[in-house]
Amino acid sequence: MNVLVTGGAGYIGSHTAKALARGGHRPIVIDDLSTGHAHNVKWGPLIRANISDTMAVRRVLEEYKIEAVVHFAGSALVGESAARPLAYFQNNVGGTLSLLDAMMEVGVKNIVFSSTCATYGLPDQALITEDQRQKPINPYGDSKLAVERVIEWMGLARQIRWVALRYFNAAGADPDCELGEEHEHETHIIPLAIGAALKQRQHLQIFGTDYPTPDGTAIRDYIHVADLASAHVCALRYLHRGGESQAVNLGTGSGASVLEVIAMVQSVGGYPVPAVAAPRRIGDPPVLVASPERARRFLQWEPSCSTLETIVETAWRWHCGAQADLQTSASEIAS
Repeated sequence: MNVLVTGGAGYIGSHTAKALARGGHRPIVIDDLSTGHAHNVKWGPLIRANISDTMAVRRVLEEYKIEAVVHFAGSALVGESAARPLAYFQNNVGGTLSLLDAMMEVGVKNIVFSSTCATYGLPDQALITEDQRQKPINPYGDSKLAVERVIEWMGLARQIRWVALRYFNAAGADPDCELGEEHEHETHIIPLAIGAALKQRQHLQIFGTDYPTPDGTAIRDYIHVADLASAHVCALRYLHRGGESQAVNLGTGSGASVLEVIAMVQSVGGYPVPAVAAPRRIGDPPVLVASPERARRFLQWEPSCSTLETIVETAWRWHCGAQADLQTSASEIAS
């Protein structure tokens, strides 16, 4: 299939474009490069545009004869969303409405939507199923839930067919070291811990050491970005086979604590991770772990590289390689 990947120059989008190409599909990336990187687009064309430009999206859909859409484009920082709620709804909801409008005009029916476990808010249970009540506690999660509602109604009207993938904690890097996690303002624990181990930052902050967990730190379900990417290919295959529209959790069914992550970074890298305790962040639940049963049953998807050791090892190798490339570039410029 010719597949439009919105936000395909970003972290998960670029890994998914690679997975699509390996699966025999042609990924066509549309990205305004506000947070993504052009060098991540290696398996198909890049069209630099914002999905809020309905006419630009329509031209891409028509020119490349797009058969399905994988939709990543949007803003994804929880803290920033609390400070800029209007911008988040404009980007995440408004941009998606524009994309859906273009799809309707051209007649593209199938969409896989990048959603989030943030739509659940503070869950009532440790192992989260898709039937868990959705009650977001920040604008980011609320904007994603709003999009889920829109596509659900459009599905009931038989205008589109959809799968919403609710991610838990994406982590790691491409096993081939071609892609990795490179955010301008990093908020994820593994790259932050690696940066602290390599003395690129003073220390790692541990937000909360008094949770009701075995070691007092928060537990999260970490899933390798390559496994996330493969799930999108499975979701497209599922829709192509005529599968019913639905939301699906993407996680492993088990979690790791902050201290366990730090210990693994130290073990893999061989350097200590300087860390300091900090107060809990408002709204952070003690445990967030996904039930992966629906993804297994309907998408026939199983994570294959999401052990904590593999996640950290691939992230470490990519991070060290990226730093070496930066130093080589700086030397070349200086000479």
